[in-house]
Amino acid sequence: MTIRKPVIAGNWKMNKGPVAAHAFCARFAAAHAPREDRSILLFPPAISFSTVREALSGRTDLGLGVQDLHWEPDGAFTGELSAAMAREAGARYALCGHSERRHIFGESDQAVGRKAAAALAAGIVPIVCVGELLEERRAGRVADVILRQLDAALDAIPAGAESVILAYEPVWAIGTGVVATPQDASEAHAVLRARVGERLGEAVAAGMPILYGGSVKPDNAAALLAADDVDGLLVGGASLDPSGFAAIAAA
Repeated sequence: MTIRKPVIAGNWKMNKGPVAAHAFCARFAAAHAPREDRSILLFPPAISFSTVREALSGRTDLGLGVQDLHWEPDGAFTGELSAAMAREAGARYALCGHSERRHIFGESDQAVGRKAAAALAAGIVPIVCVGELLEERRAGRVADVILRQLDAALDAIPAGAESVILAYEPVWAIGTGVVATPQDASEAHAVLRARVGERLGEAVAAGMPILYGGSVKPDNAAALLAADDVDGLLVGGASLDPSGFAAIAAA
């Protein structure tokens, strides 16, 4: 059996400007000691990225990423940042296709794939997010939806896909307080891993981390991490509290 090192990622979304971000880093660094058995990632908003990078410059055990990027290398795209710019700023990871980008900002499956490809080309590891709406789950379409989203990403990145991280985040469980059961997560992750195996080979599938995201908290993190095929957690609201996130990081 392949042992995949757990990945715990904190997505701050549109929270914490530079002052609040600096205070978070001081408290989190004090609460979370470096450890080699897992990867801890932080995704601050773009305006606070440099603050977080500088505040944690002595913590090489902590990885930093951006919450989004554009697939073009440069150009007239006001408000956007390219993968190359993110890499130059110190980002080593990028969220691609988070449910809020898909459902609030209308990102298509193909756009997500282009972003993932751009990230890889710049030397950034994309975390490709997939997940179904509540009505899609009730209609028994979980596999159809997440495989469609996964296939679109894999279509765009035939080379370098072994460097991708996947995140399953059922939309009905994000910010609602309703969390998928460990069995729900395991079943969805197994579907995703099987598809990666079909398309890219069993070795790639065995090594690809698949994270669960959706109302993760300190009191359910350990149970989710213990579930089959769950290799880590994508944490939203609970990552905003340094002591709570430290507890999740240690689960």
